[in-house]
Amino acid sequence: MSDWRGWVPRAWSLALALLLLGPELAPGYVLSYDMVWVPDLAVRPDVWGVGSGLPRAVPSDAVVALLDEVVPGAWLQELVLLGALVAGGLGVRRLLPGVPLPAQLVAMTVYQWNPYVAERLLIGHWPVLVGYGVLPWVLVAGRRWRETGVVPASLLVLAPLGCLSASAGLATAVALVAVAVGGRRTAPVVLLALVANLPWLVTGALHAADARTDGTGADVFALGPDGVLPPPLAALALGGTWNAEVVLPSRDGALAWLGLLLLVALAAAGARGWLARTERRDAVALLVCWTVGLVLALATWVVPGVVAWLAEHVPGAGLVRDGSRLLVLCAPLVAVLAGSGAAALLRRVPDPTPRLVLAGALAVLPVTLLPDAALGLSGRLEPTTYPASYAAARDAVDAAGPGDVLALPLSSYRQPSWNHDRKVLDPLGRHLTRDVVASDELVVSDRTVAGEDPRVRRAAAALAAASPGERAERLAAMGVGFVVVDRLAPGEAPDVAGRVLLDSEELLVVALADVVERSVPTSWVVAAGAAWGLWGACAVLAGGLALHRRALRTRRDRTAT
Repeated sequence: MSDWRGWVPRAWSLALALLLLGPELAPGYVLSYDMVWVPDLAVRPDVWGVGSGLPRAVPSDAVVALLDEVVPGAWLQELVLLGALVAGGLGVRRLLPGVPLPAQLVAMTVYQWNPYVAERLLIGHWPVLVGYGVLPWVLVAGRRWRETGVVPASLLVLAPLGCLSASAGLATAVALVAVAVGGRRTAPVVLLALVANLPWLVTGALHAADARTDGTGADVFALGPDGVLPPPLAALALGGTWNAEVVLPSRDGALAWLGLLLLVALAAAGARGWLARTERRDAVALLVCWTVGLVLALATWVVPGVVAWLAEHVPGAGLVRDGSRLLVLCAPLVAVLAGSGAAALLRRVPDPTPRLVLAGALAVLPVTLLPDAALGLSGRLEPTTYPASYAAARDAVDAAGPGDVLALPLSSYRQPSWNHDRKVLDPLGRHLTRDVVASDELVVSDRTVAGEDPRVRRAAAALAAASPGERAERLAAMGVGFVVVDRLAPGEAPDVAGRVLLDSEELLVVALADVVERSVPTSWVVAAGAAWGLWGACAVLAGGLALHRRALRTRRDRTAT
């Protein structure tokens, strides 16, 4: 019986993930907004955070660049997305010990199948989803640290894994501190939270002098409506993304209201029982996470001007501009209360057959209320393959001289026909082995959020020169050795003098002469190297602790016999 009860939640979590991803698991690459995976992401300066732009993909890009040396990029994408969803569901079950299995399955479904997960999948925030999957396990491991006084070896891996992006790192740090801090643990807990976020903290600080954050983004990225639900109610239902294009159609009708009402009803029904059986400190930790996530999200809607000022004047404060992203902290409590509510309802049904029917209905309820999330968000996560010209461009640049790459037109997103006419962040930057200078401006509903890479502004000024030869000279002087034009993308791409390396239907690659190579300051290399060394040491220390504790257990067992 115990084996059966152990396998059911695993099978249920996997089934939910497979149903949600659907065609995403077919061969190819899913390219959707910020989700850009390539066959082989090169290990180069910008994946370590020492390129010219802000380290927005640190440490996630470096992790992918290392892992895809072993696992092909397409397979790695599928494993990461599937693993994040399954891990999240199984982890949230651990937050409901002593609760009947059917109620745990309800909590798992709520955690894996909600607007937050669907919208983050479509907008391509896969590092956030990894943090989302890790978050319950961080809470469980932090609780064990608090109860035993011994840091679990697993936490030394979970914490860095939950910090693959800056916003995910913030959420992981809040959760870790909320559940584990206290007494003599305070300093080690804070230190672990700091080290887990060190790569993006240090490399971000290296760019602080040159980068600038546009306060306009506070209005653009603020918590928004989720279909028919206004922002505050959308937040309660784990929705409210700023990008209306990724909101599913079912959120525009009665299902959104019904889903919110049933979620609140379940939470209300389960709150008293959950508080009664949960240790006070664990309850406080989940409540703190929920409160921090909700307050930060609502702040972007209530006082966007304050958020804008902070983003412009306080280094790192731009992290809180995307209000709905921070709702990741609310999800564990929402799922736990839903599961507790299901347990309370099931206890009121004494007859086994009706109770089993009710349990099944509650377990599938989130799926029926968000039906268009199924099968890869109704087919919107359909894989594609790259045109051959992308590999040819990579080979041509590799075989030529020095210098970085300038991607034209200077626009952030593409909508190529070979990607089913779906928007995606320009994939060229991840396809090449050189650092790429590409636009980081964002245009949303005719409003432009200025980019933060000073090198892009310099490149734009160079392109404004009168002749192709002068443009090439100015670009070469700033370290640009190649200009790659995406011919399928709308926008201006001024002619630049140089040697044509590739002229295809999709891409034009031009090599420039007399390039002044850009060098990375030694101080940057040392600082970033130290940060990455400490971050990676967590995994090494985790392995060492696990082996040491296993040896101690073996020795005790031998002594006992």
